[in-house]
Amino acid sequence: MPQPASAQQANEPTTSERIELATDQAKQKDKAAAEATVVSLRDILKKGGFMMYPLAALSFVAVLLIIFYTLTIRQNAVVSDHFMDEAESMIRKQDYLGLIAYCNRSNQAVARVTQKTLDFATRNPKARFTEVRELAEAEGSRQASLMGQRISYLMDVGSVAPMVGLLGTVLGMIKSFNEIGSSTFAGAKQVELAGGVSEALITTASGLVIGIPALIFYSIFKGRVAKFISELEAASTHIVALLAVQYSDARERAAEWAPEARGAGIRSTATRRSRRDDEFPQDPHDEPRGI
Repeated sequence: MPQPASAQQANEPTTSERIELATDQAKQKDKAAAEATVVSLRDILKKGGFMMYPLAALSFVAVLLIIFYTLTIRQNAVVSDHFMDEAESMIRKQDYLGLIAYCNRSNQAVARVTQKTLDFATRNPKARFTEVRELAEAEGSRQASLMGQRISYLMDVGSVAPMVGLLGTVLGMIKSFNEIGSSTFAGAKQVELAGGVSEALITTASGLVIGIPALIFYSIFKGRVAKFISELEAASTHIVALLAVQYSDARERAAEWAPEARGAGIRSTATRRSRRDDEFPQDPHDEPRGI
């Protein structure tokens, strides 16, 4: 028996109930989609094959290098204003041994250049200043090459990671074609081919995800290293110029003292001779005595 129209209208949901129902359904769909996304990402990593393990190791190394370079490649690790002020003050005072001790306590690239230079100059006082300058230039070049060599490891990771991903791609394709060749069911060939191609694309994408950020950070660190190397060269040149001034002053003082020293030597020789003549008078019949 058909129900009256009023009863049918009473059984129909109201507008607010329809809105609430639609909202609940949308929330459930979003939750299901999020869960599906998490599961699919995990499955994708699993489907990548055993080549995902070296890629994971490379990603870990890349993160460690980025953190390490961020903390160590900085201004105070190369040259600082405080060190330059202390070094200039000690050089003007000619406190070279104190400056060597201060350089040993300072963990800066310019401190190592200064320490090597002063150590050579103090141990070889007869060395010419050109030799001292050449030693300073050689040590500065060595410090610059060490800074450039450190960041090259990050470039190596950025170059190797895509190659490892490409290797995973090749292995995945080989696996897919082997399974297709051994399969007898016609419909299974397409499924196996799709799975192998999926594994190949996963490893390629993973290698690119690791390599691209590594190369980007390498470019950033390379620019910072180039800037710090130029500052190291300027600081080393300033130190060498201060030492050159001290060398020239020492030569001028030596040139001024040389005539006085010769005159003092002649006077002292004459004094000793006159005293000897007073104590031991010479016999006129004897032969003349030497000095």
